[in-house]
Amino acid sequence: MPWMEMISLFVLLAAGWFWYDSFQAREAGMHAARAACAAEDLLLLDDTVALASLLPARDDQGRLRLRRVYHFEYSDTGDNRRDGRVTLLGSELLMLHLPQAQRPWRHPMAHDNEDGA
Repeated sequence: MPWMEMISLFVLLAAGWFWYDSFQAREAGMHAARAACAAEDLLLLDDTVALASLLPARDDQGRLRLRRVYHFEYSDTGDNRRDGRVTLLGSELLMLHLPQAQRPWRHPMAHDNEDGA
């Protein structure tokens, strides 16, 4: 096999691996964003995350992995958009940044029985 064909095949395989790895990482980011929004009773807008940063980084074992930061938008009222961020190392969640919603917090039982009876 000529060397140009071998290089072309290697580049094609590397591109395929990168696409598959990116797909897996994006799915992990989507899952984390959905779970965080559901836990905080927030709306995940557009039901998607967008890649903001892609850098090489080392994990705890010293292996070189891709560190991806995804941005997403959520709403606490349905009328606004707030920015959130998911950071992954490979497909592993490192950090999820979800700034506090600006709505007042109420205890779930505060309005159920106001007369105390």
